[in-house]
Amino acid sequence: MTNTSLAVRRARLDDLNAIVEMRLALLREYGDHPLYGNLRADARERAVDLFRAQLLTPNETMLLAERGGVVVGLMRCVESPASPLLFPERFCYVSSVYVRPAERRRGILRALLSAAESWCDEHGITEMRLHSATTSPEAASAWDALGFEVVEHVRRRALPAVTGALQSEHSHVEAR
Repeated sequence: MTNTSLAVRRARLDDLNAIVEMRLALLREYGDHPLYGNLRADARERAVDLFRAQLLTPNETMLLAERGGVVVGLMRCVESPASPLLFPERFCYVSSVYVRPAERRRGILRALLSAAESWCDEHGITEMRLHSATTSPEAASAWDALGFEVVEHVRRRALPAVTGALQSEHSHVEAR
């Protein structure tokens, strides 16, 4: 890529195709991940409706990084309520962060994060949180370098297929 200057802006509805492309590329990059690796065959069709709704939601924004008019990075920011027992009352949940592989290590993530911090400031939000996959040491290093610390772990336990048993139990309960 050329050294054209980078611009970060909020996404609009007419960016939907680029957003779908970027977010599906992110999921494909984690194809062997236990949570993100089970991509549905109709994911693209589902993504269009999902991401359109997200673009229209007032408590979130998607930020796009562009170089020469081409979208090279994406970050989603959601104003999320925290536990009513703890401070802060709300935080920015950062998700769906993706930078095209050819554009990595060129300051795009840092530029997106700076725009996200400005969005947080506009909304009076004082904390950011995110989930990151443990399968990418590069991603972990990037988030560490940007000041994020690991404060909890998400654990997963797959259960045996019980769909038929649940349906039988549900039918039995309805019959009562």
